Amino acid sequence: MPPTSEILGEAQLLDGSKSRRALSGFLLFGVLTSALGAFLPAWGYHLQSHFVTVGNYFLSLNAGLLVALRVAFSLIPRKGVVYTLVLASSIACAAFIGLAFTPVAASPMWRGIALLLLGFAAGLLNAAVFHAVTPLYYHDRASTVTLAGTLYGLGCFLTALLVAGTYYVYTVTAILVLFAAIPGLFIIVFARGKFSSEILKNELPLRRVIEDFKNPGAVLFALLLFFQFGNEWSIAGWLPIFLIRRLGVSPEGSLWMLTFYWGSLLVGRVAASGLLKIVSHGKLLLWSIVLALFGCIVLTFTSNRFGANTGILFIGCGFAPIYPLLVEKIGHRFKYFHPGLYNGIFSFAFTGGLMAPGILGYLAQVFGVGVVMVIPMLGTFLVFVLFLLILLEAKLSGDLSTRASA
Repeated sequence: MPPTSEILGEAQLLDGSKSRRALSGFLLFGVLTSALGAFLPAWGYHLQSHFVTVGNYFLSLNAGLLVALRVAFSLIPRKGVVYTLVLASSIACAAFIGLAFTPVAASPMWRGIALLLLGFAAGLLNAAVFHAVTPLYYHDRASTVTLAGTLYGLGCFLTALLVAGTYYVYTVTAILVLFAAIPGLFIIVFARGKFSSEILKNELPLRRVIEDFKNPGAVLFALLLFFQFGNEWSIAGWLPIFLIRRLGVSPEGSLWMLTFYWGSLLVGRVAASGLLKIVSHGKLLLWSIVLALFGCIVLTFTSNRFGANTGILFIGCGFAPIYPLLVEKIGHRFKYFHPGLYNGIFSFAFTGGLMAPGILGYLAQVFGVGVVMVIPMLGTFLVFVLFLLILLEAKLSGDLSTRASA
């Protein structure tokens, strides 16, 4: 393990512009992963009941991300962070262009292939960015993770805002070309970056990290993040179609409400970072789960836009504190966590985020679009149960350690 002084010294050498350049990748990651949910109404899937096709789109995005993780493990040490970031941005740009010029009447397979590439680009980007921010992470874990999460949420928010604001102004092709320009700009940003590569050579032994994750607490943390991401993305992926088909909201209106959801989640997450310092973590998580459940119930049974917006607000504010709270607990408990390996647990959790809306496509085909709200309700309850198990496991571990030390 490298001396702490060396790690901190490297962190101090990373100037402000390089720090911002590395962290900005999380904003692009948010754009890439949230684009599918925002474009479904633009592709007309609110007018047809091809829910299985929509589910396959999410699964394609997820498959690309999983394949990229395996490729990144060998690509980053050989080619470096800058090369991987530029490659990821280039593939994302090509994927958006492919989506832009895919004819409306074309087989869904072609969109699926483009989304597979988009997921692959997102996976490479995610892995490379986590490595690029390693010096900052060791210097200030809490601030780095908080800022990364905020930029990611901002990317999701900007995606929904951009699609909603241009829905009746430009064609779908033009909007997608505009989206292709975003990773195109990041190609320039990343190509001019100089990110540290020494930290890749000094990573903590994988065996030590694996040993940490053999205990039940680590498994519970990973599962909780898995299901929580699934809850968030079930709403994000299907909210526009749900609102259009159940409440008769216009496609543009549903996209503005999706923007409101991402905005609530973003603002709530920033506020939660401050509340963590003054509010009991157990109480905060309990109230978050209650708010999320109540929001899902309101959204399920509402018959007007006011009720829908109220439910969206409760869901966004309820979901918001869970991720920063768990990340903080992980950082305190697993001191050997390296951002490059943190990418692994984050990607595992994000797999749940993309699998959930994918599976929802199959369930909606059988039970109707109303099932979209049932799944997050069940998932939120499961998050609560897992949280109780984490508290119990932590208490037992504390008792055991106390006895051992005695």
